[in-house]
Amino acid sequence: MFRTALATLCGVLLLSSALPTPPARAHDGPLSVDRKAEIEALVRDYILQHPEIILESVAIMQAREEAQKSAAAKQALVDNRAPLERDPADPVLGNPDGDVTIVEFFDYQCGYCKTMMKPLLDLVQEDGNIRLILKEFPILGPESETAAVASLAAQRQGKYEIFHTALLGLRGRLSTEAIWQVALEAGLDIETLKKDMADPVLQQHIRKSYQLAQALEIQGTPAFTIGNQIIPGAVSKEQLAELVAEARAGG
Repeated sequence: MFRTALATLCGVLLLSSALPTPPARAHDGPLSVDRKAEIEALVRDYILQHPEIILESVAIMQAREEAQKSAAAKQALVDNRAPLERDPADPVLGNPDGDVTIVEFFDYQCGYCKTMMKPLLDLVQEDGNIRLILKEFPILGPESETAAVASLAAQRQGKYEIFHTALLGLRGRLSTEAIWQVALEAGLDIETLKKDMADPVLQQHIRKSYQLAQALEIQGTPAFTIGNQIIPGAVSKEQLAELVAEARAGG
């Protein structure tokens, strides 16, 4: 405790030494030049003898910043719960009346999203009481955006899930030709699909996902929200299950 307090004091003193001395108030006695130099020398000597206090101060500051970020993220989840989990235009897999909602922000060209598909869907199926919301978040190029719009258009033909899983299961670089081929294999009417893709409502829906991601400070894919948690990046099926259990327990 003493070291922490001293580390903070050292930082303040070092900072203050670089600033002009404020005018003295009537009831204050300003530090003499010699006294100020003596204090600065003592602080400097202590830091040189105990350099670990700098690391301790940095760790404390980082912990405070992380706590502030965590609190802000939880508040952002509260503020955006309805558009995050209850947008009627979002594709929903699993149990539509599930007691826990998982939201995934993903991109069809994201390798980690491809890796996450099977464990995520397996967990949803095995659990039986998870509501999975899929947020199209195309951030990896124009092909990603084409695939996202095509998937939302496929939803109008009742084939979102089969098209979604086929696209994520595709190996190699995504291309427009590959998207049409997957659509054909999924049983979609291509002309109807292209017509629906031209509807600006689909682009507007994707923009809403961007806005949500920005509000939640989600910058990459995949990213998940489960209960009161934001999970950036890929995680194991076991970790997802633990987070689901925690959400059920009210965590």
